[in-house]
Amino acid sequence: MNTDYDVIIAGGGMVGSALACALGERDLRIALLEGAPLERARPTEALDLRVSAISRASQRIFAALGAWEGMTAWRVSPFRDMRVWDAAGSGQIHFDSAAIGEPLLGWIIENRIIQYALLERARQLPAVELFCPAALETAQALADNRWRVRLSDGRELTARLLVGADGAQSKVRQWAGIETGGWSYDQKGVVANVRTAEPHQETAWQRFLPTGPLAFLPLHDGRCSIVWSTSPERADALLAMDERDFGQTLGEAFDWRLGAIAQVGPRAAFPLRLQHAHQYVKPGLALIGDAAHVVHPLAGQGVNLGLLDAATLAEVILDALAAGQEIGSFKALRRYERWRKGDNLLMLGVMDGFKRLFGASLPPVPLIRNLGLALTDAMGPLKNRIARRAMGLEGDLPRLARAVS
Repeated sequence: MNTDYDVIIAGGGMVGSALACALGERDLRIALLEGAPLERARPTEALDLRVSAISRASQRIFAALGAWEGMTAWRVSPFRDMRVWDAAGSGQIHFDSAAIGEPLLGWIIENRIIQYALLERARQLPAVELFCPAALETAQALADNRWRVRLSDGRELTARLLVGADGAQSKVRQWAGIETGGWSYDQKGVVANVRTAEPHQETAWQRFLPTGPLAFLPLHDGRCSIVWSTSPERADALLAMDERDFGQTLGEAFDWRLGAIAQVGPRAAFPLRLQHAHQYVKPGLALIGDAAHVVHPLAGQGVNLGLLDAATLAEVILDALAAGQEIGSFKALRRYERWRKGDNLLMLGVMDGFKRLFGASLPPVPLIRNLGLALTDAMGPLKNRIARRAMGLEGDLPRLARAVS
């Protein structure tokens, strides 16, 4: 068995598997390591509790990789409008796809469906070898900027480039000695799938409460996926409630915007934090997705940032390959870091600012933010520019994320 690869991708989640697909049709040997059995990622009739708001740019990436049909074969949920309002005032803003000449703003898709479609596509590609399940035990830098990794079953693999796509607690990042900055938000995100008395209208809804934002995201069968960011104590109390009490509490918090909560599914919660790696790259190593940055979920941008990382790193690798350069050279990888780090930092800063702005209750902050919402809503060109940027219709995008002309 040849254990020498061009690229080892540690982590077969949504971002890591997207990178494997982006490289898998080229003259490279790719090892994709995923710790969980493939069957665990397979979608079922029961909806996944974790969903992602997929931008237009991310959908273009999926289509270019040949994975979009695999997602639509299961279920995807378009949303055409987004309505945001402040519980502490009358300020609100409405984003309408028709107003910017687009058929929709994006899609709500279960994380499991995204991951499974990408993994299935990666398995079809000649350059990709999927190790699944394969737990990464150690990684060591070699003298020539190559990396050696050891799997829990004792196998050792080497590569010209090791990519850490192994999440916020990335072992690859830790073994590379890359530090992070950030802080805990002292919040948890409570997630569940609920059915409301009134239809969701293919609209993403978000109400900013003093304790954190509450989002209702439209699902294909008429239900909504909720993400309720609140204090850890409040989150624990919400998880402990019976279905009736939780539905009543949720409806009140959402101001009954979609009527009564008619049905509540299983619930879960996860901690929220901001985190950013001081470096994205070292010789022979790169970080993508949550291994590089973790953002507050209030605008659903986390996975979209990670997918842009994957598409950008793939472009940098393939350009270096075409130019006869070493794909793991620091010079080549620095292009990826410069391209993505600024945009990611900007998004982290904006989301952190929104979280703090809408969490502040001392006067005159509520008055100012409600005026800001109202003014932005009234300024059509500015509002539409914000929407187009969030959708991935503008900006310095990698080739895979650009519209086909």
